[in-house]
Amino acid sequence: MKPSSVPPFSELIRDCQRSAVHLELRDTYEGYDDGGRFAEWKQAGGITPAFVEDFRPWTELVREAVGRGVQMRRARVVSEPVTDYIRFEYEASHLNQEAGEQVRWLPRRDAATLLLPGADLWILDDRLIRFGYFTGDGALDGHEMCDDPSVVKSFSESFESVWQRATPHERFTV
Repeated sequence: MKPSSVPPFSELIRDCQRSAVHLELRDTYEGYDDGGRFAEWKQAGGITPAFVEDFRPWTELVREAVGRGVQMRRARVVSEPVTDYIRFEYEASHLNQEAGEQVRWLPRRDAATLLLPGADLWILDDRLIRFGYFTGDGALDGHEMCDDPSVVKSFSESFESVWQRATPHERFTV
């Protein structure tokens, strides 16, 4: 796998024709929350109108992609009991779903026998992977692209294994 320049994510999604799947493996992304929305959620005791407004570019991107026929799926592998950050994501997931993104949750113990990547990733049209690297506190530490067919195939299979075991958002409780 070779490092490459990483186009803006919105460009990657706009180039998708069939599918965009996201595998999240961390219990916190608090260091990535530069808008302070997690702290705001904790203080307010829920999702605020400001969060919904800040999230609008994402939901519009999802709606546009889904409207073109792109299937968007997100699977989150989480430790239990869940962290406060995962509670925050859980509460906000209805926004993803309302935009057309499917969301599922898999407790980490139910993923123990699966072969999983060492980093979060997006798989785009089963041809391209965008890995996301994070620091221990959840701050973004960079991205890398990979178009090696064998790597894409392997991680596509990993995602599908998670997806099959995971619980749809509507039935998952935190």
